[in-house]
Amino acid sequence: MKIDIFNHVIPQKYKEALYKVLPTGSPAQMIIDSFPALYDMDQRFKVMDKFEGLQQIITLGLPMVEEAADSNKAVDLARLANDEMAKLVSKYPDRFVAAVASLPMNNMDAALKEADRAINELNFKGVQIGSPINDKPLDLPEFMPLYEKMSQEYDLPIWIHPVRSQGYVDYKTEKMSKYTIFAVFGWPYETAVAMARLVLSGILEKYPKVKFITHHCSGMIPFLEQRIACSYDTYKMRFGKDSLGGITKDPIDYFKMFYFDTAINGSTPALMCARAFCSTDHLLFGTDMPLDSELGEQFARQTIGSIDRMDIEDVEKEKIYEGNIKKLLRFS
Repeated sequence: MKIDIFNHVIPQKYKEALYKVLPTGSPAQMIIDSFPALYDMDQRFKVMDKFEGLQQIITLGLPMVEEAADSNKAVDLARLANDEMAKLVSKYPDRFVAAVASLPMNNMDAALKEADRAINELNFKGVQIGSPINDKPLDLPEFMPLYEKMSQEYDLPIWIHPVRSQGYVDYKTEKMSKYTIFAVFGWPYETAVAMARLVLSGILEKYPKVKFITHHCSGMIPFLEQRIACSYDTYKMRFGKDSLGGITKDPIDYFKMFYFDTAINGSTPALMCARAFCSTDHLLFGTDMPLDSELGEQFARQTIGSIDRMDIEDVEKEKIYEGNIKKLLRFS
């Protein structure tokens, strides 16, 4: 079995509601319309059938509901998205193992209530948030109740998806990012920034049981292990040992607490680098399906091939494909 922990759907009924609040012809609409396997399950299943044993834990595709709507409408969108994903899991249990809740993060009281509803009533296995959240960093006090709830009350993970937009310019002298640099390079950077803020602000110290799943194999973190370690040794020397959010261990030890998906477009050397950094136990099979030029097939094929080529024992590959995921999500 191969359980894809980071792929995306836009259920049809939710899509119709989303389009009513998005500006006509918005980039989000154009992207969604370009990938019919997001909302057309027949198209999606044709792709999945090409890969033996492929099942999915579904997450909502972009945009995040708080990006699409105000704090009131976002609540309705999140509830609808979660209800429709629950229906997909119920209707196609052989395809979809579980779902991950979307939350209206511009309305934290409602977000906490929706997390409760999705987990307790819909049997969801975690929640997904974006980074940044309406241009806000993930270490703000307003988001702490969610981290506490997910770690202390439910012991279920939080998926982090980068949502840096084209407005995040490549250079301050320009008005828009060019050549999709904001996504190709900006999203992995955004993921690394989010992880760093969660680590260095002391959130993982305060909530040691919190579990975050990062997209795109955590961006640049594994590759920069020694730069991170040396830089923050120097930082503490200059500013004092208490200058990093009151953390009691080396920063790199907290970075290794995150879980990394394998959605990096088929690079076996990159996966081996991540394994060396966080161990096999923190690697999770994820494809980013269906957002590729072959409507999902390319990402699935590349990712499976890159894992199969890893110079590790079969028992480790089994952990990546399904064992770690079942343990993390507490499947019986």
